Amino acid sequence: MNPVPKRLVLLLAAAFPCYAMADAELTLDSVVVTGSRVEHSSFDLPAAVDVVDAGKIGADQARVNVSEALAGVPGINVQNRQNYAQDLQISSRGFGARSAFGVRGIRLVADGIPASMPDGQGQAATFNLDRAERIEVMRGPLSAIYGNHAGGVIQLFTPDGKGAPTIETSFSAGSYGTWKADVSAQGEVGGIGYVLDTSRFATDGYREHSSAEREQSLVKLTFRPSQDGKLTFIANSFHQTADDPQGVQWGEYKTNPKGTAWDATRGYYPALAFDTRKSIDHAQGGLNYEHRFGEHTLQLSVYAGQRSTIQYQSIPVGAQSNPVHSGGVIDFDRTFGGMSARWIGRFDVAGGRLTTTVGTDYEQSTDDRRGYNNYIGTGAPANCVANACGVKGTLRRKEEDRVASFDQYVQAEWQGENWTFSGGVRHSHLAFKVSDSYLSNGDDSGSVSYDKTTPTLAALYRLSDTVNLYASAARGFEAPTFNEMFYSSGGGSLNLGLKPSNSTHFETGLKAMLGNSRLDLALFQVKTDNELVVLSSTGGRTAYQNAGPTTRQGLELAVDSRWTGNLTSRLAYTWLDARYDEAFSFQSGTPAVTKNVSAGNRLPGVAAQTLYGELAWKHAASGFHAAIEGIARSKVYVEDTNGDTAAPAYAIANLRAGIERTFGPLKISTFARLNNIFDRQYVGSVIVGDSSQRYYEAAPGRNWLAGVSARYAF
Repeated sequence: MNPVPKRLVLLLAAAFPCYAMADAELTLDSVVVTGSRVEHSSFDLPAAVDVVDAGKIGADQARVNVSEALAGVPGINVQNRQNYAQDLQISSRGFGARSAFGVRGIRLVADGIPASMPDGQGQAATFNLDRAERIEVMRGPLSAIYGNHAGGVIQLFTPDGKGAPTIETSFSAGSYGTWKADVSAQGEVGGIGYVLDTSRFATDGYREHSSAEREQSLVKLTFRPSQDGKLTFIANSFHQTADDPQGVQWGEYKTNPKGTAWDATRGYYPALAFDTRKSIDHAQGGLNYEHRFGEHTLQLSVYAGQRSTIQYQSIPVGAQSNPVHSGGVIDFDRTFGGMSARWIGRFDVAGGRLTTTVGTDYEQSTDDRRGYNNYIGTGAPANCVANACGVKGTLRRKEEDRVASFDQYVQAEWQGENWTFSGGVRHSHLAFKVSDSYLSNGDDSGSVSYDKTTPTLAALYRLSDTVNLYASAARGFEAPTFNEMFYSSGGGSLNLGLKPSNSTHFETGLKAMLGNSRLDLALFQVKTDNELVVLSSTGGRTAYQNAGPTTRQGLELAVDSRWTGNLTSRLAYTWLDARYDEAFSFQSGTPAVTKNVSAGNRLPGVAAQTLYGELAWKHAASGFHAAIEGIARSKVYVEDTNGDTAAPAYAIANLRAGIERTFGPLKISTFARLNNIFDRQYVGSVIVGDSSQRYYEAAPGRNWLAGVSARYAF
């Protein structure tokens, strides 16, 4: 770490005492539904859960990436890869850190509609941050009640349209040709509440070949057919095109962090030669109905959607002549949908309040998947001189991939004067099926199914009106995703022998109100069997295997404080020790080389320590506000042997300021922010285990963003 930002972050952290006195705006006890599935005080929930409200989500930000909003949440690591073709990199207590693209290991939900597919893969890019009312982030044992790939849960909620109509427009622009425009409206007409939003975002990108464009829209309608009933319709669309700069090797990162990788064997830059890129068209809609029967509630929902993706990848050396290689162009059309039903009952039992939840979820997804050569021509070896690259060529793959899940669960919570006990159990059935229509390289059809039952148990004790102690435990599991099943080490056939990784979670914590501060402390341990790791990565194909057990243990600390003089602060710290308990080996590179992983090695993609601090001030009379943010992160290993150069530790600081003024029915807001004020060069994210050792994705140096918004209430 450079000493200047290091000192700044340490001083920032030291400046946040647990005790503070003030009346500044800061919510210390939010209401959440994640975990218990009913409205619940976060202070009285026996789980590590954080709420990021609309004020923090839009805190002088472009509201493009969820990484903007979740930087201050302990236990969750969200990295902006500066690569919109690969989505954000999100991990929770180490779950999901290995994902090369998209999100796995964490359950994503938006307004009750899953943003994760049944096999566990998900995309956070579809979250609409412009209209988000809050984001709830849960880690630990209670996440397991959400089933497969629920190492953590991230839920986004948008508000219902209410009251007189309002219309709002905003525009922001900043470094690297980045800009975003948004228009929205909300209100209630004829008993129907509405929220409408549409936006457009574009950037040239910090790195070479990393430009992106995105269009996003949202419609939410609410209607009460009766005094006790509520019907909600929600639909959203998402369109994005993005270039893919890919990762670079360590030497390339040091000399040209903004560039793309060089292929010395071929004599060109693969990302440029193959024009690596990705386009997505996504649309979905759903209906939620809720009806109250006195103290009891029935909730029903149904949703459906369609997603089309075309991704152009570079072809590794030797892959062109590989008869089972899928070509370099991924092209699939996905239809997905599901339904859920939930009954919630409330009873007075044994001097306390008993809340029970019984529910079922059904989800399915079907991909019409095709693969093509990313070139036209017959030049050999694979090159972009004799061949025309970056264009869709010969068909190399055609299949239908279907996955469906059917889950049933029951939860119960008894809340007394001093004690709260809660527990639940969920049974999950997952079925995978591949129907291969491209038979010239053999028939890769096959199917497999998994059944798992995952219990949870928790208890909370109120030591006083301001101090709660809790403990919880659970069993969880992660089934292999389709991407992990597609290849085996010996050829192109499906790897149907993979087992789900099973995990046992333990957590104990303290929640305390100390004056005008709130402290949340959680200690946890996770033991995992059959961890999914790479078996071989060579010739453009990656196959996976089940390794031995792993152990994740750590600490999460968050302190929110209100100071005198309209000052507020937040401190969030995470310590995570994630290691393999047994040795294993894998093959990597072309030609393949066997590598050995020792027991005690750290899991790659996981930082041992992360620190976030923020000090904010608001002048109530003028509407002016300002804040300083500090972020520090320890080094991150990039592959399982821990032998290649780790992404170094770093510390950065950001400044932001803005002003809000009201002129009758018109409210004008402006802001400006300066990120990485010391202009530090650092690795923002890593591609775990890349066979070409192109692990590193550079983060921007000093950069700026400014914006203005206007809101008119009729």
